[in-house]
Amino acid sequence: MLKNKLVVLGVTGSIAVYKAVEICRLLMKNGARVKVIMTRAAEAFVAPLTFETITGGPVGTRMFGQVRSWDIQHISWAQEADLFLVAPATANVIGKVCQGIADDLLTTSIMAATSPVIFAPAMNREMYNNPIYQDNMEKLAARGYQFVEPGTGYLACGDEGKGRLAEPEEIVDYVIKELTMKKDFSDRKLLITAGPTREPLDPIRFFSNFSSGKMGYALAEAASRRGGQVTLISGPTNLTPPPGIRFIPVNTTLEMQEAVFDEFSRTDLVIKAAAVADYRPANPKKQKIKKEEEFLNVKLTSNPDILLELGKIKKNQILVGFAAETEDLVKNAMEKIKKKNLDFIVANDLTSPGAGFEVDTNLVKVINREGDIREFPLMTKKEVSHKILDVLSEKIKGR
Repeated sequence: MLKNKLVVLGVTGSIAVYKAVEICRLLMKNGARVKVIMTRAAEAFVAPLTFETITGGPVGTRMFGQVRSWDIQHISWAQEADLFLVAPATANVIGKVCQGIADDLLTTSIMAATSPVIFAPAMNREMYNNPIYQDNMEKLAARGYQFVEPGTGYLACGDEGKGRLAEPEEIVDYVIKELTMKKDFSDRKLLITAGPTREPLDPIRFFSNFSSGKMGYALAEAASRRGGQVTLISGPTNLTPPPGIRFIPVNTTLEMQEAVFDEFSRTDLVIKAAAVADYRPANPKKQKIKKEEEFLNVKLTSNPDILLELGKIKKNQILVGFAAETEDLVKNAMEKIKKKNLDFIVANDLTSPGAGFEVDTNLVKVINREGDIREFPLMTKKEVSHKILDVLSEKIKGR
């Protein structure tokens, strides 16, 4: 799978170094050649000999060690690499790279790298949540560096929370996809909406729905990894925006409408995965509504149909909608395509097990305006995202 691919594995000083040994082994098992660079702190946890035994080659540890060849190591390895992986990546090394500090073999090699660079962070939960670290991560992501999101659970320090290194299989799977994934959305600007909207009734109550935002966020991450320039406009969720994308948070349908129309003219492809509210309270109260009567009558007014309005003004954009239905799935989806002037609609039956809101899987049909149906089995929303993008990629190529 990774035959003839060279991965440079950077290892930094974290208790999670023991997982780096397994990462190295799995990369080689999948056919990759691996060269390892360790920081001094990493050597306190695992000896370089361990990696030398696994890889069958020298491990880089010092900037000014014994000269073994006329190649400058941090330049030759960095330029030869097909991918640069730092796992575990501490807050320290991520901060150094963000600030352009190159004071050891690993950071100088990363600075000289011309291949994709992927960080797999590992740190205490408070360090991970620290605004300084979060800023560093966002800045690097904006410059094209990639991150494998850390896991949540028991940490070596005794705390529980987010910050533990992702599992070796997950990290290696990310590397495999990065090295084998087609970049068919390069130079394409995608606008993706996600999550629910909230329509206020009073200062502490609102109308909303069960959308988790998982489908839209998965689409944004997949499109970004396939080379797209992605803007994600999202209602309130508990999700972390994927690194490397432009993120615009909103609350109400009217706010989402404004944000979408501000971006639309600069967009090549729009995927409206958000579950916007069809109605909102006509007269939201400025003060909390007191419980005085057995029944409360609330007058609702209709929200604008953002997708319908986009269909009226679209020019060369590809417009994709979602149809979450509980009956007559294909019939209702086809009616939406025609009514809203869509190019595609992604339809799912909310009554099907494993499909719809709040779950990590989905069961969808992708339908084009001619009525052709591409049906996919139940799979994770991340997998569904790539299937949807595969269909859209064919459309782009055919133009």
